[in-house]
Amino acid sequence: MKPIFVVIDYCKSSIFTMDRYKIMTKLSVNINKIAVVRNSRGGNMPNLLKAALDIERFGADGITVHPRPDARHIRYSDVRELKANIATELNVEGNPIESFCELVEVVRPAQVTLVPDAEDAITSSAGWDTIKYRDFLRSMAERFHKAGIRVSIFVDPVVEMVTAAKECGADRVELYTEAYAAGYAEDREKAIAPYVAAAEEARRVGLGLNAGHDLNTENLQYFIERIPWVDEVSIGHALISDALYWGLENTVAIYQRCISRAQNKEE
Repeated sequence: MKPIFVVIDYCKSSIFTMDRYKIMTKLSVNINKIAVVRNSRGGNMPNLLKAALDIERFGADGITVHPRPDARHIRYSDVRELKANIATELNVEGNPIESFCELVEVVRPAQVTLVPDAEDAITSSAGWDTIKYRDFLRSMAERFHKAGIRVSIFVDPVVEMVTAAKECGADRVELYTEAYAAGYAEDREKAIAPYVAAAEEARRVGLGLNAGHDLNTENLQYFIERIPWVDEVSIGHALISDALYWGLENTVAIYQRCISRAQNKEE
């Protein structure tokens, strides 16, 4: 018997089987916020690895983590443990300082996403200037490619930055979607326009396409409807926040539902 999830679907309420849909865009769940809760009290509650394994079991296509030098949430030891145990793709985000690079080379996740964060940044707030940092990013891409790791570069939705990312040797770009999320309620057509242009450029130059930051159940479906060739969305803060009300299993299913509705043009 196929598993049936009863979903409080904020795209549309329904009951559905997860394997009914051929989902092209993958959902990678960022589990940083689970680590924040764990670290706030010490100990191992909630158990980060168990949460990641459950998220996979609930239907996520991958796990994303963003270890920072101060270990405020994800620790380097978490990354090693996750890679040794999860079955889906592991995406490790971060600023490519030497300790981060060494970790990634040892762990060898499926994907590394290069993010230009300051060490004290609360969250990612801008993409790379891939023209200014072309030589540096090219050297990073070469380094990680030697370890067999797919390289994604975090960029703003600017056509020139996407073009230059290709010249840096990236396999994919991840579009920083904060501006889209902020402008969605007021004028979603205006908000999505630069992302469509950037995504079309990525497709033109042969780059894979990821997206992430502030995507949620209100704006995710429309984003993928307009840019259906997105390879992966990485969602953490909104998904984990929603899970406080809906439960983790339901919430993963709801986000997958938003993706599948966009790609199946379901009414």
